[in-house]
Amino acid sequence: MALGPGLEGRASAVEQHEQDPTSDDTMNSFLEKFQSQPYRGDFHEEQWEEEFEKVPLFMKKVPSEIDPRENPDLACLQSIIFDEELSPEEQAKTYKDEGNDYFKEKDYKKAVISYTEGLKKKCANPDLNAVLYTNRAAAQYYLGNFRSAVSNVTAARKLKSCYLKAIRGGLQIDAKVKELLEMRAKADKLKQIEQRDVGKSNLKEKERNQNEALLEAVKARNIRLSETTCEDEISASEGEFFLEERSSKNPHGARLNLDNHGRLSWPVLLLYPEYAQLDFISAFHEDSRFIDHLMVMFGETPSRDLEQKYCSDNLEVYVEDEDRAELYRVPAKGTLLQVLQHHRYFVKALTPAFLVCNYPGGERCTR
Repeated sequence: MALGPGLEGRASAVEQHEQDPTSDDTMNSFLEKFQSQPYRGDFHEEQWEEEFEKVPLFMKKVPSEIDPRENPDLACLQSIIFDEELSPEEQAKTYKDEGNDYFKEKDYKKAVISYTEGLKKKCANPDLNAVLYTNRAAAQYYLGNFRSAVSNVTAARKLKSCYLKAIRGGLQIDAKVKELLEMRAKADKLKQIEQRDVGKSNLKEKERNQNEALLEAVKARNIRLSETTCEDEISASEGEFFLEERSSKNPHGARLNLDNHGRLSWPVLLLYPEYAQLDFISAFHEDSRFIDHLMVMFGETPSRDLEQKYCSDNLEVYVEDEDRAELYRVPAKGTLLQVLQHHRYFVKALTPAFLVCNYPGGERCTR
């Protein structure tokens, strides 16, 4: 065992004295060196707890790795405990006891290491090896390593077929593994379903909020919907109808939208009864005028207009009152919002439709 730094000088003096113990000169020289050389390695009051912790006798916890150069005393004690001169069975038993101590402290990782070291000794005692395998299986079980636990129990069972404790534990662990795998698969599936449902629910809630905001905007503008029965306040049935109408997208793929400035854009149909054709505007801003769209659309004469009757200057826009079978001419220079607020007009399927003609067409027309 290595001596402490405070005893090195004294040891040197002792060695010289032992060379010639009967010599007075040697004794005097020894005493002089012993008295003159200062003691090193003494404790400091302000650090006494830390320094006591370094002394093996007072250690509260043994380091996981011991460096003989830094802690020779502890390394010496360890070498005594795990003396290579001991038989493999004695060494395996020592590791088993060490593992049991770790197991009691619930330090299962170190317990596994100790049991493994014991098995590495390959002693000839099958009972001891079976215990090491079983104990390691128990430690692995508490670590959640169920497959490793089953593997250790299987090894113990091969050594001692009558080892009922290991067999019973193995059956429990094996059943636990299957149960956990089934539960995990089921939990993963349920989690996926839950995440999908949450996503759908969030999307549906977001869409519902958007629809409610749109409905409020429509009502605030006094725009009439064809299936609406209540004009003064928003009823539950009206709201449900509005949600259904908007949820079923327009055949052309466009929908009523509310922009960040609180303004509406509508999908709009322009019908040309003379030619039985139509144009579709996917986002007609409520502040845009009909004449602005017509000027763009009829900047050039359409191929169907052989008589060149359709130009923006002489086109008229009409809304239809289906209940009375009447047409009402609206100003082409008016905005979409102004037209939608016409007292005889009702928006059908959230897609306003207007007739565009260059003449009344024989129907009764009213401004």
